[in-house]
This record gives sequence, structure tokens and C-alpha cells, in this order.
Amino acid sequence: MTPGTVADWLGAVSLLTGALLSLAAAVGVLRFPDTLSRMHAATKPQVLGALLLLLGVALRLRSPVDLGMVALVGVFQLATAPVAAQMIGRAAYRAGQVDRRLLDADELADR
Repeated sequence: MTPGTVADWLGAVSLLTGALLSLAAAVGVLRFPDTLSRMHAATKPQVLGALLLLLGVALRLRSPVDLGMVALVGVFQLATAPVAAQMIGRAAYRAGQVDRRLLDADELADR
């Protein structure tokens, strides 16, 4: 097997795994009962799925320009998803959409 063939197979596996994780995230967003659970489903498997998709694309393209763009997309995904999840969670908490009995620690109770 040539190195290009191995990279192509690893890229295909990464693309398939990333697509399945993104699908699991979408199902979680639709099926989970409360905001915090949906927020978790929208960030954790979705980010890993997106990164695996980007890895698969990078393994398939192998062009320096494309690799730079894929790396930028990955960095922006890692930088924005946690911030968005935190803001969604805080907005849901302030709007009274969070069942406080489900929280292990309620750090915003004093505010």
C-alpha cells in the first residue's frame, strides 16, 4: 500500500466517524428533554465530529493552502463552541428554563 492510499483510508474513516458523531449530536439536540442536555449534545459530540470531518478533509486534500484553511476552521470551532454553550446555558438559567434540582452546584444562586 502506498502512503497516499493509507491517508485516503484514514481520511475516509475520519469522515465517516465525524459524520456519525455529528448525526448523534443532531439526534441529541432533538431528543434531549432540557436545555442543558441539549447544550451538551450541541457542543461535545458536534465539535469532535466537526474536527474529525476536518481531519478527513485534510487527509484527502493534502494541499498546503487547504490544510491552512482547515486548521483555521478547526481553531475557530474550538474557540467559539465553548463560549456559545456557556452563553446559552447562562441565558437559559436567567430565563428560568433550568431545573435547579438537577444541578450539582448552583454557583449563580447568589446573584
